[in-house]
Amino acid sequence: MGTLDTVRVLAADGSFAPTESAERFLPYLERLTEADHQRFYRDMVTVRRFDAEAGHLQRQGQLALWVPSHGQEAAQVGSGRAARAQDTIFPAYREHAVGMIRGIDPLDIIRMLRGITHGGWDPKKRGNFRLYTLVIASQTLHATGYAMGISLDGAPTGDPDVDEAVLVYFGDGATSQGDASEALVWAASYQTPQVFFLQNNHWAISVPVSRQSRVPLVQRASGFGIPATQVDGNDVLAAYAVTTHYLDEARAGRGPGYIEALTYRIGAHTTSDDPTRYRASRELAYWEARDPIARFRRYLEAQGADGAFFSDVDAEAADLASDVRRRMLELTDPDPAMITQHVYTDDHPVTSAQHAWMRAYEATFEEGSE
Repeated sequence: MGTLDTVRVLAADGSFAPTESAERFLPYLERLTEADHQRFYRDMVTVRRFDAEAGHLQRQGQLALWVPSHGQEAAQVGSGRAARAQDTIFPAYREHAVGMIRGIDPLDIIRMLRGITHGGWDPKKRGNFRLYTLVIASQTLHATGYAMGISLDGAPTGDPDVDEAVLVYFGDGATSQGDASEALVWAASYQTPQVFFLQNNHWAISVPVSRQSRVPLVQRASGFGIPATQVDGNDVLAAYAVTTHYLDEARAGRGPGYIEALTYRIGAHTTSDDPTRYRASRELAYWEARDPIARFRRYLEAQGADGAFFSDVDAEAADLASDVRRRMLELTDPDPAMITQHVYTDDHPVTSAQHAWMRAYEATFEEGSE
């Protein structure tokens, strides 16, 4: 798990065994109830079942592409549940669990990757969860600019129920992009109220993180003067506690924080990728033995959760997957002319001409046309 004292609350077998570095974060776990613990588990199981169903749909020709999140559920659920309603979240493109926590209909993710919508959802109506960003690391700049705006608007007010923080997700591959470094420069300079949440899943498509960095990625933050913590990303409680701490600090006006969550991409980078061409089977087996859902299930069982609870969660997840499949098969293709809509706020001569050309072209396919 790296050379640093990684923050971990649960051991791989699900037992409560905090590392020394976890001690200062344990008070944040006191905010959680048994119902919260069960919700964490439900979130993780549900999103994995949805993820698997979406992968099946892609293989069956219903989606051009799917981006799996298998293996990264604890990092996403723990951090996503740490955010408050007023916080704004900037995802990359694999944060399905966080999106669902913030109120995204999973079908909207399907619609986007099916290519029948411009973005997928209205962030203002979906828990301040911004649109997926396929341009690697660009969302870190978007998040920093937004966080600067929060500060310029007069935050913090001192009211934790009002003050807003920004949570931005990015991967280990994004740390090699200039945008990520520029975002850290501006965040440090303006002491923005934001948290950089790095999901280090060890592979930037086929490039291992060891090729990208000679030191743990958490250490990069110190060069910008930003406090940082490395956390076991397969431990949902650790992810929650550390993210809660840094979000609280950000809302209180104490500047940005940086979290490196060590996790693993069990599946392919996307469904267009074949990880068996570059990844050793023993490495995959090592991480499968540290599955975040199995780990937390063992913890809940030790706390007294019974079989009925786990059966109910499995049934709910299966129902969600079935519902998504049914509704996806009912989707209809949009008017092709929508491609020219919403490019500009007002009518523009270029897009108007393109729209006219599209209509004229479509007319050539009408019955009886030459």
